[in-house]
Amino acid sequence: MTLASIPHASVKQYHKMENNKDFWNSQYLANTLGWDLGTISPPLKSYIDTLQDKNIRILIPGCGNSHEAEYLLEQGFTNITIIDIAPSLVEKLKTKFKNNLNITIVLGDFFEHQGEYDLILEQTFFCALPPAMRENYVSKMHQLLINEGIIAGLLFNRTFESGPPFGGSQEEYEILFKDSFHFLKIKVCQNSASPRAGTELWIEFQKK
Repeated sequence: MTLASIPHASVKQYHKMENNKDFWNSQYLANTLGWDLGTISPPLKSYIDTLQDKNIRILIPGCGNSHEAEYLLEQGFTNITIIDIAPSLVEKLKTKFKNNLNITIVLGDFFEHQGEYDLILEQTFFCALPPAMRENYVSKMHQLLINEGIIAGLLFNRTFESGPPFGGSQEEYEILFKDSFHFLKIKVCQNSASPRAGTELWIEFQKK
């Protein structure tokens, strides 16, 4: 993604936050990301447990501490890619997953990433983006997925005074995604981690 493709109002915010590796690096070094549960979230664990094909190509953007990737590897999945913009985090992950041939760890900007995936897992990446960038998110997800590929994961069903994280509602998300994806599931999550109970939507969207 180039700056020309970002709505003008969000360019300053994009520089300050999402495309600024120093910003995110400092957050991980200071361990100030309060949205990290310290383990895989129960809804994603339950979803992963339903997946039968261990060889599907899975991407986790804005992967953070990658609890989801760790669980996928434990369950025998063989083709996982994780990407994050924070150098110190990525170095930590390279050490954590050292010598594991089933995972590819990418340092970089998700919006510049190239690849083809069957499944993209959404876990606190969407909510880290300024809302003005959400159309870019939808477009990039659509580009990276194979025909009929799936986005699955969690979106906040609440608002915040400031961000990140940035929240939203089911109505907003349906408007945002409707032209590019079929809604297989979008519903209030019933098995959220306790700090997020009642504030999350579970989504499964299929590329049109």
